[in-house]
Formats: sequence, structure tokens, C-alpha cells
Amino acid sequence: MPFYKELKINEHTIAYFWKISEDISWFNEKSELNDNSVSRLKSMKSVAHKKGYLAVRMLLQHIGLSDFDLFYNEFGKPYLKVENLEVGIKKYISISHSHEFSCICVSNKAVGIDIEKCKEKTLKIASRFMEVSHIENLSMADKITKATIIWGIKESIFKLKNEKGISFPKHIFESPFKLADRKGNAKLIFNNTIEEFQFQYDIIEDYAFVCALTK
Repeated sequence: MPFYKELKINEHTIAYFWKISEDISWFNEKSELNDNSVSRLKSMKSVAHKKGYLAVRMLLQHIGLSDFDLFYNEFGKPYLKVENLEVGIKKYISISHSHEFSCICVSNKAVGIDIEKCKEKTLKIASRFMEVSHIENLSMADKITKATIIWGIKESIFKLKNEKGISFPKHIFESPFKLADRKGNAKLIFNNTIEEFQFQYDIIEDYAFVCALTK
């Protein structure tokens, strides 16, 4: 299955999703890659990783861009050198992929996204990255979902900031929220500075998608 859907976060921020069902030869035939990406692809041993990487390039092509418009800074954070996109002026991009899904999000402000498959393993390590009281009094299924969302919140903010030394449990704190809210607030307390973020999330099949933006 090719392009899956788009999700409007706000007036100037849109996420795009690709559900991966194609074989690697299809992606190799359809994807337009720059030389750096060709080299990086050759270094990947996992076919699943290659598919996720190439699905991101197909999403770029879906919105009228290509791998040639995508660049990375010295810390590995992606950005666009193209400004005129479908809605407004968007030069910020965040990328994520997990198992069957790849996604990108473009915005006119710094953005971070994460997509994760909801699985029990995340719940088992919840105490390592979050305040476990935030998932008390929930069913087992909802605990797994919420723990995955909270991981996604922290991962999205971490990717947005892209600064060495940020710790999920020590520096990123989500305000209490209910699963039905679909949005919330979080803070990064790091290097004697407090930064505030707003996040939105969605459940896509059995995956949790999170998008974080600065307030």
C-alpha cells in the first residue's frame, strides 16, 4: 500500500504517513536518491530499515519534493532548503519510522515527531523513562498505549531540540493528560532553562504517533 494518509496538526504543520507493504525492489525503482543517501542505503543491513528509509523518500516525492531537498546538519537533524510547499512557508521537517509505517512532518516552526508500535515491552521499561503514576488505574491495553505515547512525547521533544545530554526521565516532563485528550503540554528543564511545548497524538492502527511543537 502506498501513501496512507495526511494529518493536519495545525494551519502550518502537516504529517504524512506511508504504510509499508511494497518489496525492496519496488522502492529501489521508484525512489530518487542523492549520492549520500545511496551510500547510506548500501550500508544498511536490515531490509526493514531500508524500506523505512526509502518510504520517507517516497513521502517527500508525494508532497512535491525529493531526497535532493533534504539535508542534515552536523548533529544529524534533518531540514529542508525548500520553502514554498503546499501550505504556507515550511522549512522544518521531522522524520520517524517504525515497522510498517514511515512518516514525515513539515512545519513553519521547529517540530519533532515519533511513531511507535504499541507493545508490552514499552510498558515493561516505563519506569526508566517516565513517572509511572501517569498510567495508574488504566486497563493493561490503555497502559501500553499511554506509555507508548509518553515515550513518543519525550522522543519528539528530544528530536526537536537535538542537544547532547538530554535525558527522558530527568529533563522532559509531560503534564497529566487523559488518553481521550489527544493533546497536552510538556516541559524541558535543561541547562538551567525551562522550555514549554505542546504535543498532539493520534492512534494509527496499533501505532502511536506524536507531534511536538514549541509553544
